[in-house]
Amino acid sequence: MSVENYQREMILAKEANQSLEGLTSTSKTSTWRMMLYIMAYSVEQIAQLFTLHRSEIDTKISTQKTHRLPWIQSLYLNFQYGFELIKEKDLFDNTNAADEEIEASKIIKYCAVNESSTGREVIIKIATEKDNILSPLEADKIEAIYEYTKRVKGAGVPYRIINYLPDRLKLNIRVFRDPLVINANGMDITSAKYPIQEALQEFMKELPFNGELRIQDLANKLEAVTGVNLVSVDLAQSCWINATTNNYGDWTTIDVRRIPESGYFTIENYNDIRYEV
Repeated sequence: MSVENYQREMILAKEANQSLEGLTSTSKTSTWRMMLYIMAYSVEQIAQLFTLHRSEIDTKISTQKTHRLPWIQSLYLNFQYGFELIKEKDLFDNTNAADEEIEASKIIKYCAVNESSTGREVIIKIATEKDNILSPLEADKIEAIYEYTKRVKGAGVPYRIINYLPDRLKLNIRVFRDPLVINANGMDITSAKYPIQEALQEFMKELPFNGELRIQDLANKLEAVTGVNLVSVDLAQSCWINATTNNYGDWTTIDVRRIPESGYFTIENYNDIRYEV
């Protein structure tokens, strides 16, 4: 409840108490109303603290139940490159380490954990960030992550770590434009910017790590651009790293939606956008 609601409840309680009939002032600055306001504010603050505490406890319960998917995800997001593990624990020794050092050592910035379709292994997709762009981790760091996995994983539970370059995304799009706003090259006549490309880039940033790309959502994003009347995504294809050859495989058509194998996409190019009236 809000402070005002708590105060209103207190006033109703006061009015129901005959021993407090002498408190009759209707002024908002009367002493008794100000006292009730202070009490209401204090109660509301305590309620917020309890809500926050409950949320923190729920999060801890969710992530500390060993071998549940959120617990596994927290293991990797809390991995610290260059730090030693405390013996027989999944915690790192941060003795004498500054907060900045600890934060810098957490090189896994994105992690998604799921069971395989057979339920026989846990699939862990990870990525880092370079210049605000999602990227795979370097080989030497992956070696450390593999060793970390051996020490902290549950016995008999196979973990498969996916640290790939992004899935490539190819889009053939027709944009039906208002020629008073957007020219034939896709440039906004007033700002000299390219709003369709910017909207595509925003869409990719908004897509959660290992999130589902939905073609309809992408079209809706572009249709919200000023000067765009209609969007047709004529073809959407993606390809990803083949784990056996370590090269990109063949392009496959996306039917309605797709989750990237690597956990994230990169648009191949913006030259397949056609602007029509």
